[in-house]
Amino acid sequence: MTRTIARLAVFALLSLAAAWPAAAQPADTVLLNGKIVTLDGTIGIRQAIALRDGKIAAVGRNEDIRKLAGGKTAVIDLGGRAVIPGLIDSHMHAIRAALFYATEVNWIGTHSIPEAMARLTAAAKVKPGGWLIVAGGWTEAQFREKRRPTQQDLVAAAPGNPIYVQHFYDAALLSPAGMKALNINGDADVPPAGKLTLDGDGKPTGWIEGSNPTITALFGKLPVPNFEQSVDGTKHFFRELNRLALTGVIDPGGFNIAPKDYRPLFRVWQDHQLTVRVAYNIFAQRAGKELEDFQDLTQLLPMGFGDDMLRFNGIGESVTWGMYNNDNPSDAQKEELYQAAKWAAERRMALTIHWPNDKSVDQLLDVFDRVNQTAPIGDLRWFIAHLNDASKTSLRRMLAMGVGWTMQDAMYFDGERFIQERGAEAAERTPPIKTAIAMGVHVGGGTDAHRVMSYNPFVALQWMLDGKTVGGTATRDTPEVPTREEALRLYTLGSAWFAHDEDKRGSLAVGKLADLAVLTKDYMTVPVPQIGGIESVLTMVGGKIVYAAAPFAKMEAK
Repeated sequence: MTRTIARLAVFALLSLAAAWPAAAQPADTVLLNGKIVTLDGTIGIRQAIALRDGKIAAVGRNEDIRKLAGGKTAVIDLGGRAVIPGLIDSHMHAIRAALFYATEVNWIGTHSIPEAMARLTAAAKVKPGGWLIVAGGWTEAQFREKRRPTQQDLVAAAPGNPIYVQHFYDAALLSPAGMKALNINGDADVPPAGKLTLDGDGKPTGWIEGSNPTITALFGKLPVPNFEQSVDGTKHFFRELNRLALTGVIDPGGFNIAPKDYRPLFRVWQDHQLTVRVAYNIFAQRAGKELEDFQDLTQLLPMGFGDDMLRFNGIGESVTWGMYNNDNPSDAQKEELYQAAKWAAERRMALTIHWPNDKSVDQLLDVFDRVNQTAPIGDLRWFIAHLNDASKTSLRRMLAMGVGWTMQDAMYFDGERFIQERGAEAAERTPPIKTAIAMGVHVGGGTDAHRVMSYNPFVALQWMLDGKTVGGTATRDTPEVPTREEALRLYTLGSAWFAHDEDKRGSLAVGKLADLAVLTKDYMTVPVPQIGGIESVLTMVGGKIVYAAAPFAKMEAK
C-alpha cells in the first residue's frame, strides 16, 4: 500500500511538472476591462479573459489576467464592452447563401420599398445589364408600405437589368427583361404548377405564384456564379456573419445546391481562410434514390469526419422526398424514410429532418421510434427542424428518444399569417421555448436563412425575448418567453450540442476554443427593442481575429 501511494505521489509530481511550463507560458492575447458573459455555469460577469493556442487560458479579474501577459502578448482594452461566446446558428443554409453571395442583392434590414429599390439601383451600377437576384430573406411586413414590390418598381430602379425577386418559396417577381430572358410567356413555362398573376386587363404583373418545387425550379433557371465568384462569395458571406458575432453554423443542405457546389467551401477551408466553423449535413438529392445517394456520397465520410473548422454532420434536412412537407404520408413513404433512417442509425450517423406541423409529427416520430427499437438513436443527436407549434406530447416523445429541436425565428416574418390561420391563442405559445427548456429537450437557436429569413442572430434573439413580428405584432405570451441568458444559451451551448461540440465551444470556459465576440451594446442590459441592432466590433475564432470594426479595426489581419 505504501509503495502504491509513493508511486501515485511521484506520478502526480511528474504530471504537475509537465503541466507547469505550459501554465507559466504567457498568453497570446488578453482582453481587459470588459463584461465577460461566460455561460460557464458560474455566477457573475468577469472583467477579463486570456487566450493561448486558440483556447481560453483564464477568465477572471483584470489584475489576475494582466499577470498572464508577456512581452509578445496582444493586450486589448475592451473599454467596458460586453463579450459573449461566439454565436452558433443551428439551422442556416450558409453554404448556399455563400455560394451566391457575390452575385446577389439582399434586402435584409430594409424598411421601405424605396430603400429596397435603392439596393437594386446600386447593384445595377456595378453590373450594368447583368442579372440582379434577390433570393429571399424579406417580407412585405418589413416595409412601411406593407406591400410587395411591383414590376414597375423594379423597372424604375434598374431599367436595363433582368431582375428576379424571390418571396419565401411561394412566389417570385420578374422584371420584363427577366421574363424575356427566361422565355416565360405563360403558366406552362414555369413547371410544375406555376401561375402567372394577371392584372385587371389580363396582363402579367411579373409575379409568379407556386409551391416549393415551382420556385426551386424557377431559381434553377438563373445564371450561377463561376467558381472564383463562389469562393469570393463564401469568404465575404462568412465575414458578414462574423460581423454579427457568428462563429459557427450547422448547415442542413438545401435546394439548388448539389455535391459539386461544396467545392468553393472546401477550397476556402483548404486555404485556411474559413472564419466560421461549419458542420454540414447532406440533403437528399434524387427523389426515389435517396438511400442510394446517401450510401454513395458518404462512403468516405464517417460521422464526424473533418476538423474543428469543417465537419460532416450527418444527413438531412430532407431525408426522403416523400416525407418532405407531407402531412399525410403513405405507408410506402414512411417505409422509405424508415429504411434511410435505419441505415443512418446503424452507422451511428446524425440525422436532421424538416417538419413544420405538430398535427402530423406523430407520423415522423413513429418512424423514429421504430428505428430506435432496433438501432438505438439516443446518443446520435438526431433533431427536428422547425416544428414551431410543438405540443408537450410531441416534446415528451422527442425527449424520450433523445431527439433535439432546432428552433428558428420563423414567426418573426410569419406571425401575422399564423394568427390569421390558427388564431391568437395558438400564437401565444408558438414556439414553446420555455416549455422545451423546462422539459430538458435539447434546443438550438437559429434562423433558416437566407431564403426565408434574415441571417441576423440578434434579430432572432430580440424576437425570442419580445415575441414581436417584423411588423410589430405581438405573438408569444410571457410563459413562453425565455430570460436573456436562456436565449443566449440556445444560440451558443444549445446549438453546439447539435454539432457534438458542447464540450469544445459555446461558453467561455477554460480549455474551450477561443470563439468570442465583443459587442456594440451590452446584450444583457440594453433595452430589448435595441437588441436587434447589436453588432460585433471584434470577433475571434480560435483566438484569431476574423472581424474588427472601430475602435479595433486596425487589428484585423488583411
